[in-house]
Amino acid sequence: MHFDHAGIATDDAQSLAQLYADLFGLEIAHEEEFDGLRVIFLECGAGYFELLEPLEEGTIARYLENQGSGIHHLALETADLEGALDTARDHGVTLIDEEPRPGAWGHSVAFLHPSDTGGILIELVEH
Repeated sequence: MHFDHAGIATDDAQSLAQLYADLFGLEIAHEEEFDGLRVIFLECGAGYFELLEPLEEGTIARYLENQGSGIHHLALETADLEGALDTARDHGVTLIDEEPRPGAWGHSVAFLHPSDTGGILIELVEH
């Protein structure tokens, strides 16, 4: 596995993308509307910043209401998502997703509960 992206919750993905482009020289690698979100991926070295702007009520909208803008999750890429979920189960980690599900950019994803991962919501991604 290796680092894939940091998911960042924001009220305005386009403005934040422009700020990161201006500040850090990052470029947009991918944009889409998915699952009630505007999602923008910015290339950042060996990974991405994934900007998540809610377009309707849902998990990210609730996160913004409760926590404000900021890092929502960290994502690790795996070549075997089901195997990674089995490993997490074997280590007693609570799974938010028992099975892989569709994610942004057409990838398969599953999330691990932060109560068992040091307080960090971890997304596993299979490209």
